[in-house]
Amino acid sequence: MFRLAPGLELILASASPRRRQFLAEWGLPFVMTRPAGVEPRPEANEKPEAYTCRAAQAKALAVERSLDPATRARALILAADTVVALEGDILGKPRHTAHALEMLSRLAGRGHEVVSAVCLLPPPGWPGKPCELFSDASRVFFHAWPRSVLAAYARTHEPDDKAGAYAIQGQGAFLVERVEGSWSTVVGLPVTPLTRMLLERGLIFPAD
Repeated sequence: MFRLAPGLELILASASPRRRQFLAEWGLPFVMTRPAGVEPRPEANEKPEAYTCRAAQAKALAVERSLDPATRARALILAADTVVALEGDILGKPRHTAHALEMLSRLAGRGHEVVSAVCLLPPPGWPGKPCELFSDASRVFFHAWPRSVLAAYARTHEPDDKAGAYAIQGQGAFLVERVEGSWSTVVGLPVTPLTRMLLERGLIFPAD
């Protein structure tokens, strides 16, 4: 569907299967790398939008520092971060199954916010800004599931490495009554603003 601008190499700073799937479905070749130990912790009273942007940028810059000059000269680095926030409280990934159940119980029967941020680093000297950084938010509403149902889901271990302890694109899809905003933002990559930005910057083109 799309192609990279000539001479570019797309580097995805994430191991997320869904982010990989989005790029693969677009037809864009990419190299995946997962920067380790660079994701910052939220600061006191930090807004979810500010935190996700800071975390996405930290991942992108970590990958940039790891590249040799020749690779950096052609690299388009894409990093992203996603958080679940309940009344401004950022929910990270659960530490264990009981913690996942605690998170799910807090979300049951209520609405919460999912924020995904993107940091894009074009090659040095590319026309326009050297760093594109933005976030997008969607509102997700859970059905008021009983604790026994939430516990059964927690025991599947799908929540173990998921922000907010659920995956809307997986077994956890049943939890959600409705979404206000972009489904792709909830999954982890706001594809509409990202695609628009890539096209406007001349970093990708529609495939022939």
